[in-house]
Amino acid sequence: MAYERQVQEHLDNLDHSLKKLYDLIKRGKQTEALRFMDEGELKDRFEELRNITLLSTTQNFGSRGVQNTRNL
Repeated sequence: MAYERQVQEHLDNLDHSLKKLYDLIKRGKQTEALRFMDEGELKDRFEELRNITLLSTTQNFGSRGVQNTRNL
């Protein structure tokens, strides 16, 4: 459950960053938008989401956050 909550928080943060990017492009601030994607908040949000999903695929954790070695 904690993992799902963390993923949802990261998705929400990414969604907010995409909205900011949309607003920058809509106002014609392409240079700022490129910087926002390459060096700024959008890159950070994507990396956060990517890291949490990579963690979930490299380690098999059960519902209580302990390693799930076999069925009980």
